Amino acid sequence: MDQIGIEANLLNQLHYELTNLPVLFRDRVCEECSFSIPTFYRKLRSKSRVLHGKRISALSNAERAKIREIGIGISDYLNDFISRI
Repeated sequence: MDQIGIEANLLNQLHYELTNLPVLFRDRVCEECSFSIPTFYRKLRSKSRVLHGKRISALSNAERAKIREIGIGISDYLNDFISRI
């Protein structure tokens, strides 16, 4: 419900949730991976590189696993939200 107690329409509710998902995702990744917001965006732009013939990933295995887990959690949250509205 909005400030005056009238329920917002479906389009408004879904748009609000969808536009807030990137911030929710970023904040969760920063919290779980101990990233600052600048570190999040730096790692977002980083690419894997090759050093002495060996591929060096921009993210550690633990970071990749945690980010995947967060993505699944946010997907589940969105699916639950959509089923309720």
